[in-house]
Amino acid sequence: MAKKIIKFNNRLIGENQPVFMIAEIGINHNGDMQIAKKLIDAAFATNWDCVKFQKRTPELCVPEHQKNVMRDTPWGRMPYLEYRYHVEFEKKQYDYIDTYCREKPIAWTSSIWDLKSLEFLLQYDIPFIKIPSAKLTEHEFIVESAKSGKPVILSTGMSTTEEIDTAVEVLEKHTKGNYAIMHTNSVYPAPQEDLNLRVIHFLKERYKCIVGYSGHEYEVEPTVIAASLGVSMIERHVTIDHTMWGSDQFASLEVHAMDMLRKRIKDVDVVLGDGIKKLTNKELEVRKKLRGY
Repeated sequence: MAKKIIKFNNRLIGENQPVFMIAEIGINHNGDMQIAKKLIDAAFATNWDCVKFQKRTPELCVPEHQKNVMRDTPWGRMPYLEYRYHVEFEKKQYDYIDTYCREKPIAWTSSIWDLKSLEFLLQYDIPFIKIPSAKLTEHEFIVESAKSGKPVILSTGMSTTEEIDTAVEVLEKHTKGNYAIMHTNSVYPAPQEDLNLRVIHFLKERYKCIVGYSGHEYEVEPTVIAASLGVSMIERHVTIDHTMWGSDQFASLEVHAMDMLRKRIKDVDVVLGDGIKKLTNKELEVRKKLRGY
């Protein structure tokens, strides 16, 4: 079965390691590099470990029945396919992101939605490949991602146990344990009553692999609880402002919430401790007062 530790470049991920924090910029930049830079700056300033974008080839990823559906956008009314190109960064922008993140430094990567995007992303020294929940049943896509030799992170939203079983079998066979899975609910924002965080234990027990949590809820508390349940990675969408245009903005964390969540998850590690029963120095002082020895 999968290893309990994987490595993102020089960072160990897994049991007894600090939670790896992924700031999902996604397409919340709305095609504007200045917004992307501000979000990279925010992730760096609040001590998150990685920023993540989304890479699609629109003509491959947009279903035929949606391509010509008209949509109101900040750039006017246009077909959905045209809109997707407005929010898609290409090589010039990713070259800039790569340089900008290295100068911080902060790690960066992207979710991939098609094989052309996978090939594109592998031009860069990314720490891992992220496969979104929508692609969990596309097994050849998972295999091709595994062939990269990079760790593969797979989200499990909107998937049955049987579908996850098969996807994990593919990962196990083709990555030699160099993977992790993420519990998530794919609704934006996800209602608290649907988060079902106890599934984290189910995934850990069933697959004996590294498990993370990709949160799409509005609040921060469920993500803190996920950290206390032993996830090794946290992923949350981030934004400059909830009121910005875009479908993901409302379920994203603003900068002050990014800072608060990072600090609270750090507190989780401190409070949980190492699990070894022992007397602290201060307890020994109290013991001497109350027991006399």
